[in-house]
Amino acid sequence: MKSQFRGKHFITLQEWSKEEIDTLMDVSFDLKKKFAMRERTPYLQDETVFLMFFEASTRTRNSMEAGATQLGAHAHFLDTSTMQISHGEVAKDTATILSGYGHAIACRYCNWGIGNKYIREMAEHSKVPVLNLQCDLYHPMQGAADLMTMIEKLGDLKRKKVSIIWAYATSHKKPISVPLTQALLFPRYGMDVTLAYPEGYDLPDWAIEQAKQNALENGGTFRITHDIDEAFRDADVVIPKNWGSWVTNQSTEVVDDLLESYKDWKCTQERMDMTKDTAIYMHALPADRNNEVEDSVIDGPKSVIYDEAENRLHTSKAVMTLTMGGR
Repeated sequence: MKSQFRGKHFITLQEWSKEEIDTLMDVSFDLKKKFAMRERTPYLQDETVFLMFFEASTRTRNSMEAGATQLGAHAHFLDTSTMQISHGEVAKDTATILSGYGHAIACRYCNWGIGNKYIREMAEHSKVPVLNLQCDLYHPMQGAADLMTMIEKLGDLKRKKVSIIWAYATSHKKPISVPLTQALLFPRYGMDVTLAYPEGYDLPDWAIEQAKQNALENGGTFRITHDIDEAFRDADVVIPKNWGSWVTNQSTEVVDDLLESYKDWKCTQERMDMTKDTAIYMHALPADRNNEVEDSVIDGPKSVIYDEAENRLHTSKAVMTLTMGGR
C-alpha cells in the first residue's frame, strides 16, 4: 500500500509507518545536499504555512520560517497571545478558518494535559495538514532531526547503544515530549535503548509499553535504569536532558525537593569518558550549561549539537515538502 503524504498530519512519528519515516529521511538528506549546493527547491511555490506558538522558540520557529522560504512558501508567525485564542476562540474555529487561508497549520503548545489535545482537535477540523511543533507529549520535528543526525554520524543504527538520560536543570519545568518521542522512535530502528532517570521522573506507562513493543517488532531492546553511570557505560549515543516530573506531579513549580535531591545527575567529562571512543553527545537545546552538562562535554569533540540543530532545518523542510506538496 502506497503512502499518502499530501494532507497527512504530523502529530507524532508513532503514527507514521517506518517506511514513511524512511522516506522522510531520504527527502531530508536530498534537501540538505541541495542546500549545500545552493540549488533552488521551489516545491511549495506561493503556499502558506501558519506557525502558531503558545511558547517561545528559537530552532523550531527559525527552521520552519527559513525552510518555508527556501521551499518557495511563506510562513506566517502567529503569537497566540495576540490572536482571538486569547479571548477564548476554540481550536475548531481557529483550524477551520486558517485551513481555508493556506496550506498547513503548525502549532507548538506544551501545556501539560492540554497541548496534544488542542493540536488533535485542530487536526480534526482542518482541511490541510496539521504539524506538531512540540506539545506536552511529542516533539516529532526534534525526533526526525535526531534520527537524521544519528544516521549521518553512525550509519547503520541497528544494535547501537543509545541512552536517553534525565539531567538536572533549573531553567523551567520542561516537557517530557523530547525523551518520550525518542523512546518511541529509536527502538523502531533496532537500537538498544536505555532510558535512565531518577525515580519520580517517569514517562507514562502507555509510552513505555509502546516503546517495548516497538523494540520487539524491530529487533532492538528497551530497558529502564535508575543508575546514571550504567547508562553512560559503553554507549554509542548519549542524550542527557532534563524533563519535568509531570507524570507524577502536575505542579508547575520548577525547583522542589525532588529536583534538588538529584543534582548529581549531570553529564560530566568523567561520565562522557565512559562512553565508546566513537560515541556522540546530543542535546535538543537549549542546554542548561553546568547543570545538565559540563562545557568540556557540550563543546567537546564528541558533541554533535550544532549538526543536530542544523538538521532541524532539513527535516522541517522535508515534513513540509511531503505533507503540503507530496503525493
